Amino acid sequence: MKNRDEIEGRKENLRGRIKEAAGTLTGDRDLENDGAKERAGGAVQEGLGRARRKVGEALEDLGEDVKR
Repeated sequence: MKNRDEIEGRKENLRGRIKEAAGTLTGDRDLENDGAKERAGGAVQEGLGRARRKVGEALEDLGEDVKR
């Protein structure tokens, strides 16, 4: 199950892609650059969320192994 960082990061990434595409289509360099920054930030947030989830899953697995 995805955590909040993964979901929010994916949303930010998508918003950034839309802004970036709109900036490209309209020739608005500022909008394009803002979109690229937002997309990159979203990708980082999503990646950190994924890493946090994987660590949590590994700890849960370790706990289950210890119980046995």
